[in-house]
Amino acid sequence: MMKSRIFWGIVAPVAAIVSSLFFVYVILTLRGVDPIEMFKLMVSYGFDPRNVVSELNQTTAYYMAGVAAAIGFKMLLFNIGIDGQYRMGAFFGAVVGAAVSLPPILHVLVIVLTAMLAGGLWAAIAGYLKVKRGVSEVISNIMLNFIAAAIIAFLLSPNLLGSLPEGSQILQTKPIPASGQMPTIKAFDGEIYTFLFVAIAVGIAYWVMLNKTIFGFNLRATGLSFRAARASGVNAPGMIFVTTVLSGAIAGLVGMGTLLSDTHNYSMAFPSGYAFTGLALALLGRNHPVGIFFAAFLWSFLERSAPVLEFEGVPPEIVIVMQGTIVISIVVAYEVVARLNLRQQQRAVGSVATDATSVKETK
Repeated sequence: MMKSRIFWGIVAPVAAIVSSLFFVYVILTLRGVDPIEMFKLMVSYGFDPRNVVSELNQTTAYYMAGVAAAIGFKMLLFNIGIDGQYRMGAFFGAVVGAAVSLPPILHVLVIVLTAMLAGGLWAAIAGYLKVKRGVSEVISNIMLNFIAAAIIAFLLSPNLLGSLPEGSQILQTKPIPASGQMPTIKAFDGEIYTFLFVAIAVGIAYWVMLNKTIFGFNLRATGLSFRAARASGVNAPGMIFVTTVLSGAIAGLVGMGTLLSDTHNYSMAFPSGYAFTGLALALLGRNHPVGIFFAAFLWSFLERSAPVLEFEGVPPEIVIVMQGTIVISIVVAYEVVARLNLRQQQRAVGSVATDATSVKETK
């Protein structure tokens, strides 16, 4: 049974990617473009060493978003508020980082903890509304994303926590001093964020928490059956709230690579859309830290390869089509796998019942 689950767990995402490639193949053929040559061009451009550096840096952010979404999925929570939680984390991390003066390692640690605290507290609002008022986390998080963006835009005023550098039209926080910055690794004419190693550590901690701790067991049990977990003594509402906060805390780290190793300040120019991306990567990676990493790199690879298509007369939006097709395909594939696993379980139960009946008749 375990081998079967592993097999289908690998086949499902592979089938989703293949089906997406086939769909794009058809579209490119209808446009009169050679799909094989186009795929070769994307692979060649995407695996150019300089582009791999950019892809790894983007993978770091996507990976954190995917892990945050996966934690919610384990509790059957749809954390679509990752965007707002990440913005709050990056913003307050930047503000605190610029306001304090500490030794290098401690300074970075304070910024990271502040980002996690801000993201977790912002997610706690949705968790409280769900547990105490029965409000869907999807609805509350959508609203909280907009509220977070509005609050930050207000606080970025030069009269409050923001500043407007001379010659710039973009409001931003004050710069973080050198003691609060993380170094980069120079490779292939680029610089890789060292926050990548923090992301890897978060993935390992997520796996250990989920599979080797009582909290992780209670989390998975509550996600599988709220009523059964509550009947067995688990504080199911409390688990939902804590899981929501934990997911938000991880989401608060999404922008740390860019903040600590690149911009050293926060502005409204920071990218958005991490909520939907994180959810897609968690699905594609089967909520497993290793699977999410490869899914995050694939997403980064596709986005980095998109500009080269425009030079060949192909709209770069074809990459968005590919990503969307992968998400739809993975949902369908997992539903098929779930039904196949259910049939196998029913057959196993049926065979056991048949054997028990035959033993009774023999006696």
